[in-house]
Amino acid sequence: MASATKAPITCHILDTTVGAPARNVGVRLQLTSDTTTASPSNSNGAGVANKHPSGLPIVFESSTDDDGRVRTWLPYSSPDTPGEVPVYSLEDVLGDIRGPSRWTLRFDTEGYFAAQGKDTFFPEVTVVFEVKEGQHYHVPLLLAPFSYSTYRGS
Repeated sequence: MASATKAPITCHILDTTVGAPARNVGVRLQLTSDTTTASPSNSNGAGVANKHPSGLPIVFESSTDDDGRVRTWLPYSSPDTPGEVPVYSLEDVLGDIRGPSRWTLRFDTEGYFAAQGKDTFFPEVTVVFEVKEGQHYHVPLLLAPFSYSTYRGS
């Protein structure tokens, strides 16, 4: 049986208060920098894009699995955004970008701790990082209600 291709950006969360993976944490990944693209169809005409051709920001969403990992990303569409759900993949977006790009991960820590009946000082953990063309990035998050730490994993 062939293994699934690993997404170019992955992450996982460890709840350090219990020493276990943090399950069912909502995560969003957004392209936040203007970037040079290889395809004029995915840009604003000048070869620069941080939005889908529809004009919407390029945002993906997922939630952590039983191992606390995000393995796949789906295009995000807000319930109040008009039109159809955007159709693109992280691989396609990254494959279209030339040079470095800046991305933001947003972890819904408030929802995670609320589900356990716990308060948290950090309702959201935001991690901004730079992606270089053709590389894989893994972003682990060590999480507790009143602290967190992150680093570039392998």
